[in-house]
Amino acid sequence: MANPKLKSTTPAPQKTVTTRRKPATVRSAYSKTEVEEIFRRFSIQRPEPKGELEHVNPFTLVVAVALSAQATDAGVNKATRALFKVADTPEKMLELGEDQVRDYIKTIGLYRNKAKNVIALSQMLVDKFDGKVPQTRDELVMLPGVGRKTANVVLSMAFGQATIAVDTHIFRIANRIKLAPGKTPDEVEQRLLKVIPDHYLYHAHHWLILHGRYVCKARKPECERCVIADLCRSPEKTVDIPAPLVALPPQLIGE
Repeated sequence: MANPKLKSTTPAPQKTVTTRRKPATVRSAYSKTEVEEIFRRFSIQRPEPKGELEHVNPFTLVVAVALSAQATDAGVNKATRALFKVADTPEKMLELGEDQVRDYIKTIGLYRNKAKNVIALSQMLVDKFDGKVPQTRDELVMLPGVGRKTANVVLSMAFGQATIAVDTHIFRIANRIKLAPGKTPDEVEQRLLKVIPDHYLYHAHHWLILHGRYVCKARKPECERCVIADLCRSPEKTVDIPAPLVALPPQLIGE
């Protein structure tokens, strides 16, 4: 029998202490004054920017945006012009059926799966929402084929809510010019919402998309045509403008 007075010589197991580092805060490379100037110029360049997806009501907008994943707006418009003439409500889309929807959109990438989603989301709209497109993000993302980006586009374009739908253009620009860098679309969205002045927020989504589509292009940015080239801090900038054209207080540079 072991003597209870004798102490064990076996060392007690050591607790592993894990030190968690706080994620580094990634800040915009621009001061508030500079961000204000960036969006002021965008507002002058395109006072009333509009999305390029063709639609006739909130339902056709949901369908168009869902179809635009991994496809161009021009390609989606070409396919949906005829589709929306015969099916501009969930009920009419269901009457059309998956096979015929597939025939209308077969020029779009991933058209088979997208046709299934169009029918499924139409069915959910009829069953759960009385055939009407819901006006909240939580409800919109319940629809098959509708993610956060699609929901944000619909909230903005159909219902006038100020949202940022981070597509490939916005994600690229936010990181490229260091406006709101982030590793994921959700990170970029949250940082843009903090950085962009409230009075420019409603149109900011379209300004950034159109800027990325036509000027700050993926393969090679056309900096010579850029209205914010003098402010831009992208290492990919292809023009050398030594000083901002807008007068900025020295203490705010790089704030």
